[in-house]
Amino acid sequence: MNHTTRPPVRRWIAALVCVFGALGTSVALNAAPASAAPGCPDVQVIFARGTVEPAPPVGLTGLAYAEALRSQLPGRSVAVKGVDYAASDQFNNRVKFVRSVADGVRAAQREVTTTARNCPNTRIALGGYSQGAVVAGYATSGKIAIPDRYRQYESEVPPPLPASVTRHIAAIVLFGAPSDRFITDIGAPPVRVGAPYAGRTVKYCIPTDTICNGAPVGGPNASHVLYTVNGMAFDAARFTVRRL
Repeated sequence: MNHTTRPPVRRWIAALVCVFGALGTSVALNAAPASAAPGCPDVQVIFARGTVEPAPPVGLTGLAYAEALRSQLPGRSVAVKGVDYAASDQFNNRVKFVRSVADGVRAAQREVTTTARNCPNTRIALGGYSQGAVVAGYATSGKIAIPDRYRQYESEVPPPLPASVTRHIAAIVLFGAPSDRFITDIGAPPVRVGAPYAGRTVKYCIPTDTICNGAPVGGPNASHVLYTVNGMAFDAARFTVRRL
């Protein structure tokens, strides 16, 4: 999930950073209409970026999704918050990487529960890209099954979300989530959202993206960074709107 790309892709990403940097400001500062509680948006996007993805804390993919969602909800407020975690690329240091993901899961759950408590009428859209999709998936998992050989890390695993927040989560969108083969080969549990969220979840995988298409473990290819421009962010927003 390390975003190592060829030079043309790097230049393309740099351009997107500038574009979505401006868009991110407009999304975050969109004023809430009178129907929302003071300080509470109609929709709260909580998004976990990918490994060392540009434009933290939301990341380019999250900004593209949020802006697409906002464009489909005229007259309604959409706020965006990135999950505060390292999105570590320390794949060779298993302890650091496990803690990066676990910290992300806890941070995502904290944002969800805080929003549900403080803004009970706000609809939550939870999402993630690449490593962030793992974070969002684990955050809504009923139980994360730790392989026997990694039982020493069991204390790092956060508990499931409380049932009281289930009704507040309208949609879960996952972009470029590592395939079962990929994630099992690196010794992690498969990403499974809990049963209450299954019908509210959509996963996107570009067929040539070697992180999510079932290819053997390896670095990402150029396809892995195209979710902002291939129409999937817009489709994910449409999926979300139907479930608000």
